[in-house]
Amino acid sequence: MPRRGAPPEVNAGSMADIAFLLLIFFLVTTTIETDAGLDRMLPPIEPPTEEPPIIKERNIFTVNINRNGQLLVESELTNIKDLRAKAMAFLDNGGAASGTPEYCNYCNGKRDGSSSDNPTKAIISLKNDRETKYGTYITVQNELVGAYNDLRNREAQRLYKRNFTEMEALYLNPETPSSVRAELKERVQKIQDLFPQKLSEAETATTN
Repeated sequence: MPRRGAPPEVNAGSMADIAFLLLIFFLVTTTIETDAGLDRMLPPIEPPTEEPPIIKERNIFTVNINRNGQLLVESELTNIKDLRAKAMAFLDNGGAASGTPEYCNYCNGKRDGSSSDNPTKAIISLKNDRETKYGTYITVQNELVGAYNDLRNREAQRLYKRNFTEMEALYLNPETPSSVRAELKERVQKIQDLFPQKLSEAETATTN
């Protein structure tokens, strides 16, 4: 029996149960946001060589984005809607002479001697200003990756009557049966070898 004048006691056990239930509720219902990024596969680490490979200037396709979102493609001011076509023309040029090891027998380009020798030699160099808007950068990168995919789709249609992007998505799907993935792996690799994605990206200093 409580003493006369003593303060009423509080049942702490019930409050602990309520706090525990609230804690479980917040743990179950709370969502944690994650940063979204680009789905890109980095090239494998290759052992260092004593002498770096010699890259001819005509095998490099330069794309620069300034702080205002303007494109300078091969030292020429270019509209972004024309970027993919220019990149495809460079990759598909096939400028190496017939009979040489670099000759491309599947290229449909102009075979301009001042442009890329072979898709396996062609490199796209993308440089952006530090103040370039993220949306502009992503749009430019998508157009360049799209140039590779369009050419790969063309070759996949020629060889297998299928789109490369569909084959690649099916191959990367873990639910695809192993027997189907084994066949797709060989085909996807073959198309990638015809037009390897050599996209070099770098950030430049702030420009006007």
